Amino acid sequence: MKSQILALLLTCSAITAAFAQNNNAVADKEAYTKTITERAAKIVANLGITDNKKAEKVTVIIRDQYSNLNDIYTARDLEAKEIKEKNKDNKMLRDSALAKQNRAVETALAKLHKKYLNKLAAQLNSEQIEGVKNGMTYGVLPLTYKAYQEEILTLTDDQKKQILVWLTEAREHAMDAESSDKKHAWFGKYKGRINNYLSAAGYDLKKEGIEWEKRRKAKAQGN
Repeated sequence: MKSQILALLLTCSAITAAFAQNNNAVADKEAYTKTITERAAKIVANLGITDNKKAEKVTVIIRDQYSNLNDIYTARDLEAKEIKEKNKDNKMLRDSALAKQNRAVETALAKLHKKYLNKLAAQLNSEQIEGVKNGMTYGVLPLTYKAYQEEILTLTDDQKKQILVWLTEAREHAMDAESSDKKHAWFGKYKGRINNYLSAAGYDLKKEGIEWEKRRKAKAQGN
């Protein structure tokens, strides 16, 4: 009898734990959905959309993109954990499997990216789509492009064009990145490429930076 009671108590305890875990998962999902919906709404608020229904539709498109990206990265992390555990004694197999997985993730991201832009294009004009892209990447592209032109006053039109091309490419990658740090890392990577390009063109970036700082201080002081 005691053993039956104990078994019943253990079963009830397991059910309670599972129920609590499920409730936590639901709460986490709801909190995450609320966060990405608010994030999407802030982006849409800056697009100048006067039709409320369209604004809501675009908000859902952006929100779903955040959610879909999260699904890809969550699945990747779980699979990567399994790969590492399965091949913990074989580094070669582990690295090969992780590399294969990474290629699959990149393919999935590229497909999702294309579908996302098509959905945006069905609702927004090119200027508004630029606004969405900048909104998803903290406005790093326009800020950085402006900074390069303010720092180096003698940039040629061709050099400005190349800088913009690389920053635009960085932004396309950053849109799909899984975190703020990863988004900024993409821009950091391309800024390194831009700096090498400018150095090869004969610019002393350290000197240009010093002169730019002097101009900013003078402007701040009203001189």
